[in-house]
Amino acid sequence: MKTITGEIKAKGQLTVPKKIRDMLKFEEGQAVTFLPIGDSVIISPKRMDLDDARRQIRRIIKASGLSEEVILADLKREREALYRDRYGKKRS
Repeated sequence: MKTITGEIKAKGQLTVPKKIRDMLKFEEGQAVTFLPIGDSVIISPKRMDLDDARRQIRRIIKASGLSEEVILADLKREREALYRDRYGKKRS
């Protein structure tokens, strides 16, 4: 693969070229990890840990305006419908 260059702006912002963003599926706002190795740096997507996932789920639920009871009831209905579709009868 040929080398591709980016640019560091005055405030330290790094522009990741579109070809690299597409290849690595980087999205706007995504966190990345920098790993310095000698005079080089490896940049990789930050993996979401369980606490981050929980916080993100809470934000989504809060933004939806739905109560926990409504969400759980909807989940139960969805599971029952999936079970009926797959096995042709109601779960006991």
